[in-house]
Amino acid sequence: MNLEYFIAKRLITAKDYKSSISAPIINIAISAIAIGMIMMIVSVATGIGLQNKIREKISAFNGHIIISNYDNNQSEITLQPISKNQDFYPKFNSVSGVEHIQAIASKTGIIRTESAFEGVIFKGVGSDYQWENLKEYIVSGKIPVFSKNITQEVLISQFLANRLNLKVGDSFNTFFVKENQNQLPNVRRFKIAGIFNSGFQQFDATYIIGDIRHIQRINKWTPNQIGAFEVFVKDFNAIKETGDQVYKKTSSTLDSKTIIEKYSYIFEWLQLFDFNIIVILVVMILVATINMVVALLVLILERTQMIGILKALGADNWSVRKIFLYNAFYLIVRGLCWGNLIGISLLLIQQHFGIIQLNPENYYVNQAPVCLNVGYILALNLMTVTICALVLLIPSYIITKISPVKAIRFD
Repeated sequence: MNLEYFIAKRLITAKDYKSSISAPIINIAISAIAIGMIMMIVSVATGIGLQNKIREKISAFNGHIIISNYDNNQSEITLQPISKNQDFYPKFNSVSGVEHIQAIASKTGIIRTESAFEGVIFKGVGSDYQWENLKEYIVSGKIPVFSKNITQEVLISQFLANRLNLKVGDSFNTFFVKENQNQLPNVRRFKIAGIFNSGFQQFDATYIIGDIRHIQRINKWTPNQIGAFEVFVKDFNAIKETGDQVYKKTSSTLDSKTIIEKYSYIFEWLQLFDFNIIVILVVMILVATINMVVALLVLILERTQMIGILKALGADNWSVRKIFLYNAFYLIVRGLCWGNLIGISLLLIQQHFGIIQLNPENYYVNQAPVCLNVGYILALNLMTVTICALVLLIPSYIITKISPVKAIRFD
């Protein structure tokens, strides 16, 4: 029995199907598995990559949680100052999920050059500002140097620099309107230390970043008065829970809001990507499974006589079914290998060369970002193999209905 079983098993291995009538169908099944895996890997990697990149950009300019006066809650600019002397500053030790906290203030102004002018928001920051979040967006120049003396150096976006025809090292005047409209505006002359390009049009067209002491002097605040606190959390996935804890630990005169709440329209849009990814996964696995079912049925019908011989020799139904399931599994693995190879290669090319470009006005990024994670790639492969293997148990059941006498005479 073992010899005949071994011979029969070798007769339908994937190496032998090439010369059979089932070869085109099996090739289609392998191709469907490979294409499905490519689509799944690419869709998940780019979907997660886009979500992560947009989150990083929003948090780089706003932190994860913003603590401010209720009066400033709906405004991008500081209306009423708050004291820097808080229990949670400079270390928010009462909430374990907080990684860093920094003080900021903002004020509207107008940049005026010889040939153009632009309305901007001057974001004032101090020595506690976490510049690491912005370093990857610096395209020329450097980070402003903060010392004991107030600095005139600022960061300006490439978008504004191009519109105002400015470059690193240039100086420009900025006019800040006072609350009393009858008074002349304050004028500050700034020098461009660096130029950034985040690809996030809403920020690039609006913000310049400089020393917070300019705003304190213009508004006649004390050194302990600021506009708001920006809080960074350790785990973005737990931002809601951490945000609730921060709210409870702050004074009743202060309000806190997460960037998910502040930019709800962006994060609601990002959630659509999760739905799109799920649809792609379901469709690709369905197509791959259907093709494998067809391929397995063709293999069974093509080897009907062999099935009859094995049963006549004493093989039970499950032993014969396993032969076909093993070969179907081999075809699935082969398709997955090609799919992983091509899919990961495409992602690496995009990651290093940025071939696929996107419109930042619509997608908030200049090129399609990629998130390569071994965990989700293994999960996709395991999910595909498991679902296909379970579904293939159904068509293999037809083997139990094949009669040895009729099968041996089958032509």
